[in-house]
Amino acid sequence: MIGHIHSTESFGAADGPGVRFIVFMQGCHMRCRYCHNPDTWKMDGGDEVTADEILKRALRFKPYWGKDGGITISGGEPLLQIDFVIELFKKAKELGINTCIDTAGNPFTKEEPFFSKFEELMKYTDLLLLDLKEINPTRHKDLTGFDNSNIIEMAKYLSEINKPVWIRHVLVPEHSDFDEDLDALGDFIDTLSNVDRVEILPYHTLGKFKWENLGIPYTLESISPPSAERIENAKQRIHAGIRKQ
Repeated sequence: MIGHIHSTESFGAADGPGVRFIVFMQGCHMRCRYCHNPDTWKMDGGDEVTADEILKRALRFKPYWGKDGGITISGGEPLLQIDFVIELFKKAKELGINTCIDTAGNPFTKEEPFFSKFEELMKYTDLLLLDLKEINPTRHKDLTGFDNSNIIEMAKYLSEINKPVWIRHVLVPEHSDFDEDLDALGDFIDTLSNVDRVEILPYHTLGKFKWENLGIPYTLESISPPSAERIENAKQRIHAGIRKQ
């Protein structure tokens, strides 16, 4: 099984518990207007690797992981290469490695053959970092290019099977920072039984230069990062923080 990856990071500290070896998969269908990795969008880019090659790289850093660390698969969108991630995570669990997926959920469907593969993947997945970019479907489509109905369905399914999840929401002024939507997002999260943590990620422009280098128009040119007051407001409204001890 061959996977296409954009890059790896040896000592990730913000993408799951503990110190993580992060694999950024190549390919994403969403076109989030604030994406800081637009160079991962193309499906046919990146380096070709096998699961064994990734594990060999990752295991060099295992002494630094401690009891909570492990491997996080990010992107791009990992679920677009679900067969590869299944093979990688199955082998990782055989070695006792903690596994985590950072996903926006866009490929999720209960149609076959995807759903059976997703069920298989969940057997070898310890945690998901699920990006809920906007609860309002119209605003979600404006922000990402896609409706969010299947993403909401995925969140509900993960709750049904009690798979641990961290919810993340990128706070973008004028696009995902509306009090009524934050309240609705908080209410939705409260219906889920599997959420260990909720995080607000303030919008930033650190990846803007990549858009310029790729010749892609950056449509949030006039948007500044949210104020401290708006960040705190969002945290209160979606009940951010550690939810389970």
